[in-house]
Amino acid sequence: MTGPGAGEQQVGTPFSPGAMATAVLDQRGDVIGWDAAAQELYGYLADDVLGKPARRFFVPVDGRPLLDPDVPVESWGEKRALRKRGGGVVEVVLYVLRLGSGEARPATAAWGILSVAAERMDRWVTDQAMLAGLSTQSPISLTVIGSDGRVKWVNPAMQDRFGLYRDDWFGARARDILPEGEIISPDFRGRSFESVIDQVYRTGEPVIDLHFRSPLPGDAVHLHVWSCSYFRLQDAAGHHLGVCESAFDITERYEAQQRLELLSRSSSIGTTLDGIRTCEEFVAVAVPDLTDAAWVDLAEPVLTGEEPGPWGVSKPLRRVTRRDTTGDKGAPTEDLPPDDRQLVLPLAAGEMRLGVVTLLRTAARGPFNDADRALATELVAHTAVCIDNGRRYAQEHATALLFQRNLLPQELPELTAVETAHHYVPSKGPTGVGGDWYDVITLSGARVGLVVGDVVGHGLHAAVTMGRLRTTVRALAALDLAPDELLSRVDDLVGQARIGSDPKEANGMDPAVGARCLYLVYDAVHGRCAVASAGHLPPVLVAPGGPATPLDIPVGLPLGIGGMPFESAEFEIAESSLLALFTDGLVTGAQHDPDAGVAELCRTLTESSGLRPAGIRGRIIASGLPADARDDAALLLVRVHALAEDDMASWRIAPDPAKVAEARAATNAQLAHWGLDAVGFVVELIVSELVTNAIRYGAPPVDLRLLRDKDRTLICEVSDGRETSPHLRRARPDEEGGRGLFLVAQLADQWGTRYTREGKTIWAEVPIGTDAGGLDAFGDVLGV
Repeated sequence: MTGPGAGEQQVGTPFSPGAMATAVLDQRGDVIGWDAAAQELYGYLADDVLGKPARRFFVPVDGRPLLDPDVPVESWGEKRALRKRGGGVVEVVLYVLRLGSGEARPATAAWGILSVAAERMDRWVTDQAMLAGLSTQSPISLTVIGSDGRVKWVNPAMQDRFGLYRDDWFGARARDILPEGEIISPDFRGRSFESVIDQVYRTGEPVIDLHFRSPLPGDAVHLHVWSCSYFRLQDAAGHHLGVCESAFDITERYEAQQRLELLSRSSSIGTTLDGIRTCEEFVAVAVPDLTDAAWVDLAEPVLTGEEPGPWGVSKPLRRVTRRDTTGDKGAPTEDLPPDDRQLVLPLAAGEMRLGVVTLLRTAARGPFNDADRALATELVAHTAVCIDNGRRYAQEHATALLFQRNLLPQELPELTAVETAHHYVPSKGPTGVGGDWYDVITLSGARVGLVVGDVVGHGLHAAVTMGRLRTTVRALAALDLAPDELLSRVDDLVGQARIGSDPKEANGMDPAVGARCLYLVYDAVHGRCAVASAGHLPPVLVAPGGPATPLDIPVGLPLGIGGMPFESAEFEIAESSLLALFTDGLVTGAQHDPDAGVAELCRTLTESSGLRPAGIRGRIIASGLPADARDDAALLLVRVHALAEDDMASWRIAPDPAKVAEARAATNAQLAHWGLDAVGFVVELIVSELVTNAIRYGAPPVDLRLLRDKDRTLICEVSDGRETSPHLRRARPDEEGGRGLFLVAQLADQWGTRYTREGKTIWAEVPIGTDAGGLDAFGDVLGV
């Protein structure tokens, strides 16, 4: 038994051979003919009915006779319900007709009864109505392409849509119908109609919803989009007849969908805060789906983060990006006057004029309609917001960076005791502003304070807190505090919320809490260092000819954490040794492994230890440090130099006022040895006053020390065993004393007091080679 395969439609009509049941009656109404179809439909075999009256087998359910031999009546297509063998009922469509005499029929034949199952007939009638509707009334364009690839048939919708008569289509090839069109479905893009039709014809697999874009014949301006489907046609015997194409216009739906997709892709505009990158992202979205070409001109101030000013204020524009995919369709020109194919839209943020966007379509594409203009306006508005955000960020970022850089030392002091180089790298994160800092502080007695620190977090809060911490450390360093004591005082201030910005803006916590700081003091006279750390990474030391090694020092808790005491470590340091102080941003990479970063830093320092600090800095930068661009980083390189023995002189002074004259004489002799007679008078007065005060108000031992700092300053130091601090005051005219420290303050460039384990030291610095200033000051004091 054979029949249609699964999924195939049965071919044939109710009137096809074998589909219609046939019975032949003679003049008396007896059955003389009964075919297999009648046997299947009614259930009676031919032997059961032949030669017997037909009324026994054609029994209507409604009782109305089917045939009356005395009243012969023909009927055509009457629907009746008849009894089947066994009592069942079958609905049929009957065709009763009188048979004429002829050679093909027996002479006794009088009537023919043709029966078709009513259900099958209804389906066929419906199919015919549907086919007739598709052929004559459907708005869907139908085309049948034969096996030779030429048009065999079209319905009226094709004629109405394309304005061509049927005769114009017959024999034409598919490509000839819409020669300017193109397939735009992603899976078939670039293929021809002929290849798609040939594929369907060969494989029998239909192609559904293929999108095709083209102008209409006679209208090259407006582009239409069609949804096309293809399926193979075959006859009842399974012979391939060709391919049928159904197509309907989906231009409005397609363009609406494209606009929605464009809007959804607008999220790709403004992925960064770079205004030029935002413009590039805009034209990438707009071309080619919305327009054939697009370019963006921005006002010059926008590119620098400034406010461009309101509309009406002329500002020069600069072309920042352009995208053009017109190819051979005719490149757009900027001189083309605005029309339906050109849109010039303002890039505006409120009242500010950021720039102008120009969109252009070529003649091969339809002009912008209202929906296109609305979409373009929305995309441009979104782009303008993103550009303005980037502009504001650039402005605020530049301000924050300027603020932070102003908080850092602009220039490090040039000192005999140390040669320095420094480097600061802001982070490349969202803010670009952090709280890392470094400092070099001049201390008394040819000593230098070195500081490096890091505030937790980023942004303006961190930068402000860094500035306040740096100021606090400098102020405490001026008191000549030991490193552990200095950090303890800073820790106390942080714990009392006196260092950071407004705690209300930091959720009630001082932003300085958790900050890390390292303070190191280098003494060029004794060649020693003292250092303390509040949670900060130890410095790296490179001794002459030796490898770079991190210092083994005690590391306390970060500032404001626990109130635990800090410990100082002291060590001797050789002449020309190199110290590297740095924040964790320099050595902590993306894997958060500071040990690896410190190892890399030590390797670079060892290899370049013979260079000057500036050259070593260049090597470190070239090595790839800082390791993590998400954090800011600070680096301070210090080459230490000891004070030469010939630049120092000291004496122990007996606690006797008569010894003051000996101190002056020893001072003058040393100044003469150094060739510093020009400042002899001023220095002699300072030494006389300081030694006198130490003998009178201090306690033994009393020591005098002179330090020559190359060609810069001469340092006078007088130490005694009492910690009582002297007071500077202005004596009244009738008083004979009380002018000693006042004279020192007027004659010296700087002066101060520092405390030691043995007592205190009062020091004063006098510029070398500029005695005029000292003499003028002395004259002012005497009133002459």
